[in-house]
Amino acid sequence: MRTSRELCLVVAMKYLRQAIWRATSLRTAVAKSSIRSFSSVAGQTSEKSVPYTTTLKKECPAAKGPTKPLPRSADVVVIGGGSLGCQTTYHLAKMGLTNVVLLERDRLTSGTTWHTAGLLWQLRPSDVEVELLAHTRNVVSSDLEQETGLHTGWIENGGLFIASNKQRLDEYKRLMSLGKVYGVESYVLSPAQTKDLYPLMNVDDLYGTLYVPKDGTMDPAGTCTTLARAATARGAQVIENCPVTGIQVRTDDLGVRRVVGVETEHGTVETPCVVNCAGAWAQKLGRMAGVNVPLIAMHHAYVVTERIEGIQNMPNVRDHDASVYLRLQGDALSVGGYESNPIFWEKVSDKFAFGLFDLDWDVFIQHIQGAINRVPALEKTGIKSTVCGPESFTADHKPLLGESPEVRGFFLGCGFNSAGMMLGGGCGKELAHWIIHGRPEKDMYGYDIRRFHRSLTNHNRWIRERSHESYAKNYSVVFAYDEPLAGRNMRKDPLHEELLNQGCVYQERHGWERPGWFNPEGPAPVLDYDYYSAYGLEPHQDYLYTQLLEKEYTFSFPPHHDVIRRECLMCRNQAAVFNMSYFGKFYLLGPDAKKAANWLFTADINKPPGTTVYTCMLNKQGGTESDLTVSCLEPGTGGSVLAPQFEGDGYYLAVGGAVAQHNWSHISTVLQDEKFNCKLIDCSEDQGMISIQGPASRAILQEVMDEDLSNEAFPFSSHKLVTVAGFTVRAIRLSFVGEMGWELHMPGKACVPVYKAVMNAGAKHDIGNAGYRAIDSLSIEKGYRHWHADLRPDDTPLESGLAFTCKLKSNIPFLGREALEKQKAQGLKKRLVCFTINEKIPLFGLEAIWRNGIAVGHIRRADYGFAINKTIAYGYIRNPDGEAVTPDFVRRGEYKLERMGITYSAQAHLKSPFDPNNMRVKGFY
Repeated sequence: MRTSRELCLVVAMKYLRQAIWRATSLRTAVAKSSIRSFSSVAGQTSEKSVPYTTTLKKECPAAKGPTKPLPRSADVVVIGGGSLGCQTTYHLAKMGLTNVVLLERDRLTSGTTWHTAGLLWQLRPSDVEVELLAHTRNVVSSDLEQETGLHTGWIENGGLFIASNKQRLDEYKRLMSLGKVYGVESYVLSPAQTKDLYPLMNVDDLYGTLYVPKDGTMDPAGTCTTLARAATARGAQVIENCPVTGIQVRTDDLGVRRVVGVETEHGTVETPCVVNCAGAWAQKLGRMAGVNVPLIAMHHAYVVTERIEGIQNMPNVRDHDASVYLRLQGDALSVGGYESNPIFWEKVSDKFAFGLFDLDWDVFIQHIQGAINRVPALEKTGIKSTVCGPESFTADHKPLLGESPEVRGFFLGCGFNSAGMMLGGGCGKELAHWIIHGRPEKDMYGYDIRRFHRSLTNHNRWIRERSHESYAKNYSVVFAYDEPLAGRNMRKDPLHEELLNQGCVYQERHGWERPGWFNPEGPAPVLDYDYYSAYGLEPHQDYLYTQLLEKEYTFSFPPHHDVIRRECLMCRNQAAVFNMSYFGKFYLLGPDAKKAANWLFTADINKPPGTTVYTCMLNKQGGTESDLTVSCLEPGTGGSVLAPQFEGDGYYLAVGGAVAQHNWSHISTVLQDEKFNCKLIDCSEDQGMISIQGPASRAILQEVMDEDLSNEAFPFSSHKLVTVAGFTVRAIRLSFVGEMGWELHMPGKACVPVYKAVMNAGAKHDIGNAGYRAIDSLSIEKGYRHWHADLRPDDTPLESGLAFTCKLKSNIPFLGREALEKQKAQGLKKRLVCFTINEKIPLFGLEAIWRNGIAVGHIRRADYGFAINKTIAYGYIRNPDGEAVTPDFVRRGEYKLERMGITYSAQAHLKSPFDPNNMRVKGFY
């Protein structure tokens, strides 16, 4: 039965739809004074106006030229005077780079920034984003006012997240736990407490709320003008009314394309560095330099209400389950959200400045019911104006930052998915540091343009589908095992169909379809994207893949926990086959290849051919840019992808497939900067790879190989070319799961025959398929690192327990060595620690780590270890006194892990609790 309130909402929505239909079909002109009520049948307001007292829009004839003369040259040219452009310019100047020019085609904020809602929420399900948001808040709430004496328009009215179900409240509790580590004040409130805080709110359907008192609202004009004032005071130049018409790029003697200048109608500025902060116009600017910018422009809207009695001083509200936000606007509200059928801005206009679109009520109407339900007073409140402007959105709802892979000196600072104001300060600082020092201070891989493979960044269908899905799911609960439905089946390895027919449930990484786990009930193919039935498309019926995903939308153990358990224990007790064909597979070849390898890799690669080495690659600050394996080669005949011809030295590199582009770009950049005479060749698409792991792996492979696999003949960390099923393959004795095993790297055409031969030989040993969900569990149980989880660019090998990969006892220089030696001498300020808990509960990462009652860090990565039958978690801890984190400091602490507000006793380990002496990988069972 519906409640009386629900019946009222139904009636109100009925009349509202009728009103919008009339307004749209009759196209009646409505006076600006008309007020559109949320529930009445009054005509649509024609007023399109942002709710800010001050904007930089000028009601005057078009300007005739730049507001300042163009300089002849600059160290950096920032293009785009919105939030990111102003923040980046300000931070560059603050870091001492004063010969910086910001070029804006119209006036500051005129593109997408001027109409933004300006909300700032401090808590996100990412430690890096919490830090970025904290910096933005500091800049707008205190730093700028102290520097300039000007108020930016910051209003600290607090933020309130609404939970209408248990899973949503659990997510908020996770955020609260993370906030404790970073000192973000937050409270989980009951419905009654929420009503006390926000009397106008309907709390009848609430599970609870998360209240963050120091969240707030930013003013775009006030913030950007103050940033410009502060930047120019430090020597930067801000030039408005100066559209960019071209980017000059030249190819140097090594064939590397580099930025050399920026062209405008009023002259050219010579510069080695351009920063693309052009927002929705960033794609066009990228094309001027031959750079792919994978974003798409959409209409994004909110409406501004008339005065609401009693709304003053209320916190801003995000009702994620209704996909709506309510921003305090003095004595009124701005109401907006994310719909499933956003309108794409198909032809981005160069002349669009301080512009707004007509609001499409058929699209926006879906936000109205949620808003009325949450604040019933809206039912009888008029709408003062509508704000529908362009915003740029990306494939994963994360910004695009960093130097482009295509052109050196061309940096991106765009694609902020309507979050440019709240992320602007943090990202502007990191981008400035990136430009000056070659890399950001924080781990910005999640925003780095290199997170996308180069085959995807100019693929229009992939960009459109993924950007739509990310927009439509922006307010969805973030679950650990969710997968995208859009942009799938872009890259498939030769074993794809074979494993699909055996029940493989695929994950998407870097465009690749990689095995996640194997469904005992049969195939679950990924179908073409149906846009969640938006735009009149029919949804897929009985879509098994989505049904399997939805079963895992939980913060408890997922329903397929036992399936993953069987795959893991099969590997521990018999043998498992992992299809790892999505791995990045590169050759480093040529006269200077050894010089390059010595400089790039932390481990000593001066080994004989046939040796394989596990190593890291670092940045100048000693942070870990990658972990990978490097196999030393003999020159081949060139007749096979496995045996390339080369002069000098040669190495075969195998890197995690999800970060292959990052590895490729890092290596390429180092080769260019050091002018090494060698080549980096990508053979990822040409080769496949399966890994056979477990106690029975030797017996199985001995049946299909023409090679002695004994420890003496084929020791750990060695490789050979062997024959399997009539094909030459490269067998490498390695393990990523802590068992004896071999990887078989082979040409694509060999994958299926070799796989079938292995499976046939292993049948009597009960061999079976396993996926990456099993790898995640097995690897954390053994203590192996995952790059970008427990090993990131802001973590050094010393901090992460990988000092054994570093040739510090040799006199061979390598990139990052000086930083490591300095850190070793001073002591580690943080250290990666393994934790286990006895309670049978799942952890997913971001849980707070308490030592002797003090928060000292958070969990980076967690999973269940089925062999030891415990939850395992890894996280970095710090000494609250600021002193070094020694092994003794770790041992002396009493630890608790906080999961959703509840703490659990934990045991700290400095070595892996599973096979700490590495006997199994060596073949000793």
